[in-house]
Amino acid sequence: MLSCNDDPVHNITVKGVVKGLQKGTLYLQKVQDTAYTTLDSILTKGEKEFKLTCNLEEPEMLYLGRSESLNAERIPFFAHIGTTTINTTLKRFKFDAKIDGGPQQEILEDYNANIKRFKNLDLELLEDLLNAQRINDTAKTEQTKLLRATNLKRQYLFSINFAVKNKSSEIAPYIALADLYNTKKSYLDTIYNALTPKIASSKYGLILENFIKNLVSIE
Repeated sequence: MLSCNDDPVHNITVKGVVKGLQKGTLYLQKVQDTAYTTLDSILTKGEKEFKLTCNLEEPEMLYLGRSESLNAERIPFFAHIGTTTINTTLKRFKFDAKIDGGPQQEILEDYNANIKRFKNLDLELLEDLLNAQRINDTAKTEQTKLLRATNLKRQYLFSINFAVKNKSSEIAPYIALADLYNTKKSYLDTIYNALTPKIASSKYGLILENFIKNLVSIE
């Protein structure tokens, strides 16, 4: 087993069961310098409960994976100081994941459930656009492009409002970095300026601050 810290007292525990996994290694990872870094790993045999641990200074996004490969399937979750339980299946490792975690994870799941509506609509509109282009329907093509642009704008506004509403959670700056990095600088400013002092000085708050400082406004 690999450990993320020499200190035997770890403040993060991730446990659960992967149904159908008879033998394999599970990895607890984080993103560091644009790469996945393994914090802990365990070799499992049979459908027994796994347990992974590490130390974090504050809540942040972690990943549970079955391989260290860059393109491996991973379950993202917002780890908190305490225990997170992840139960899933080997066949649908990421999509069957049921996560019982801290308040950050609950807020993230609420956000993802809502943002999924916009993404599903965009997929439908994209299909309409491709069909219109295939039959050279110029009017339909332009109309669908406008509908996609409107839907994307609504998605951005939802993300901004959601982040501002949850300004006292680490989720707020994370949303800005994950879903709004290519939007107007003013959108990011709105979120950052709403953050509570504690969140502004958190890992994602500081990353967002630095990102904004180095961002060339696209307005």
